[in-house]
Amino acid sequence: MTKEMTVGTPRIFALAAVLTASLAVAACGSSNSSSSSGASSSGAGAGSSSSSGGSGTINGAGSTLAAPIYQQWGSTLSKQGLVVNYQATGSGAGVAALQSGTVDFAGSDPPMKPSEITAAKGPVAMFPIAFGAITVSYHVSGLSPGLKLDGPTIANIFLGKIKTWNDPAIKALNPGVNLPSTAITVVHRSDSSGTTKGFTTFLSDYSPAWTAAAGPPDKIVKWPLGTGAKGNAGVAAAIQQTSGSIGYLDQAYALQNHFEYATVKNKAGKYVVPTLPATSAAAVGISIPSNLAISTVNSSNPAAYPIVSQTFLIVYKDMCKEGVSKSTAGLVKKFITYGLGPGQAVEKQLSYAPLPATILAKDQAQLQALTCNGSPLS
Repeated sequence: MTKEMTVGTPRIFALAAVLTASLAVAACGSSNSSSSSGASSSGAGAGSSSSSGGSGTINGAGSTLAAPIYQQWGSTLSKQGLVVNYQATGSGAGVAALQSGTVDFAGSDPPMKPSEITAAKGPVAMFPIAFGAITVSYHVSGLSPGLKLDGPTIANIFLGKIKTWNDPAIKALNPGVNLPSTAITVVHRSDSSGTTKGFTTFLSDYSPAWTAAAGPPDKIVKWPLGTGAKGNAGVAAAIQQTSGSIGYLDQAYALQNHFEYATVKNKAGKYVVPTLPATSAAAVGISIPSNLAISTVNSSNPAAYPIVSQTFLIVYKDMCKEGVSKSTAGLVKKFITYGLGPGQAVEKQLSYAPLPATILAKDQAQLQALTCNGSPLS
């Protein structure tokens, strides 16, 4: 176990507790929604609520990277009468659910593409919520911790050009390390995934051959080889069960499963471990467009880990116009308000990097601009 894994050990138990508790939160949300006479049969009104005390249910779906965050927020807010039913279906499925109006909010790691925004029922607001390192995790008997990898080498592993763990390309990056001759098994996401978009963006930046074979970075790509698995949890299970395997995995899930993960060479030529400070460093100095559609992959900051994904909570700017009741829209705002306040401290406990002040201020301004049928949302 690397030093970084040892430092993160308390977070492993925190995450495990969150994931266990989240099952109860999700189940409670599903029960509430299905039994409530006030729930709409279609549209984002699938969430039900009552006007007294700001209690009720909101429904969301999408990013598996963000799932531990939203589920922990929901666990805390359940004590205030707000039930959060969040289904970790993957970023692509979350965006599709928001477009069709079957959820009140979506979780997505990449921002919505212009074509996805056009296909939505109305104007959307994208709230950056947190940053998470995408680890290159592996399960190799006899391989020492702290393996060093760079972009071209990782790309060639996922292209199938590097077939064994003692390949000369890996040896060149790890002089003096005893590398086994074990065959490499690639594990990748099978679903529409924001983690895939972040990881393949990194690969494409370093390997034209990767882009030629798999296509441009996206939530779904043409994998040249490997075993597909659904969600971060599915990838983690596949890595755990397969000796010699390698896959890309959000750090919270890598910690939970006690995986070894690579130290990766960044844009400045430094090998960086995906620690929380290195994840935070990826957000320093980035360009922030007016719609907050930021990107943190391959940061130019020398202190940054290079494969860092941002994650967004996405809602309609005027939820009431898209079929959400005023009370439910108010509950969604309550959820986001908590997330941009006390919820930011929760992110650190789960091994995610919270928002820097510059982005947090823009999120707060966007939150106050949400409306219900054209009027400010209280």
